[in-house]
Amino acid sequence: MATRNPDIETRFRPARVLITRFSAIGDVAMTIPVVYSVARSNPEVKFVMVTRPSMATMFLNPPDNLTVRGIDLSSPVYKGLTGLHRLYRELRREYDFDAVADLHDVLRTMALDAMAWLNRIPVSRINKERSRKRALTRRHNKIMLPLISQRARYREVFHRLGLAVEERFRSLFGDGKGNPADFASITAPKTGTDKWVGIAPFAKHKGKIYPPGLMEKVVAALAAKGDVKIFLFGGGDHEREIFAGWAARYPGVISLADKHHGFPVELSLLSHLDVMVSMDSANMHLASIVGVPVISVWGATHPYCGFKGWKQQDTDTVQLTMTCRPCSVFGDKPCFRGDYHCLNGISPQSIVDKINARINQ
Repeated sequence: MATRNPDIETRFRPARVLITRFSAIGDVAMTIPVVYSVARSNPEVKFVMVTRPSMATMFLNPPDNLTVRGIDLSSPVYKGLTGLHRLYRELRREYDFDAVADLHDVLRTMALDAMAWLNRIPVSRINKERSRKRALTRRHNKIMLPLISQRARYREVFHRLGLAVEERFRSLFGDGKGNPADFASITAPKTGTDKWVGIAPFAKHKGKIYPPGLMEKVVAALAAKGDVKIFLFGGGDHEREIFAGWAARYPGVISLADKHHGFPVELSLLSHLDVMVSMDSANMHLASIVGVPVISVWGATHPYCGFKGWKQQDTDTVQLTMTCRPCSVFGDKPCFRGDYHCLNGISPQSIVDKINARINQ
């Protein structure tokens, strides 16, 4: 049944909603199941999703009443309050929105919110519950209770605008998969009984990176099976070098780090995987929104922080029980122990076992 906020609904029903979320990749990806569901649950309402140009390209096959607009915030014309006011006026003139759903809650979006508020336009902003996150990640006297998911926080934003939020999202490709022609330059279509496994072993912060030497053992074990093709996802010179070594040493290993393929190509390829192995990173969310099971590996962070992949099963998480975990929401704090045992202590075989359980189903 559709869920609405009756207090707002009796007074106001928006007709054109501006949605803001500019970063990061994983957070923007997490908006997709919610934004698509809200748009489909409210077909009479027009929605405009504003994000960065590169991230706008991940919004494949959007509902008819959803427009996705890429905004280059690095452009000099949008710098400072003057630039943000210019952006606000452009968006107001082009889309004539009568409500704002702020899924970001940072200085830039708060400035846009304030401009809308001054024009008597209702604003609903995400509640990040920063104090509860601090209580969960502090070193001593942790309150070890799961927080609500990021997607639930996004849903609340729309509830407060009196909008219906039924779950009406399965994948960016609906009940199907991406067109193999999209990734023909990377690999031929899947044939026979071959299994496709994606591996994304890197993340922005050290506290979320499984040691490459240990992940190589996972790659070696999968390559030895003979019927598994392994796709390595990542970017950057360091990652490219490591991936090139793995691809040279093990059969059936393909690195996607040599070239920027773009979200449409990578999402299409991802949709054909049997399983994805990822850290607590953007690739976990990208695989989730194309309906692929994800084996997620957690170190300094924890699923309790609310950032688990969409529809990801608890049984597909790999993590160690340690009194110091989680020590960070984002994995950016140095390990106070100095040994990153939360990651170094995870055996490659435990990850391989999770993968085998998925591909042997």
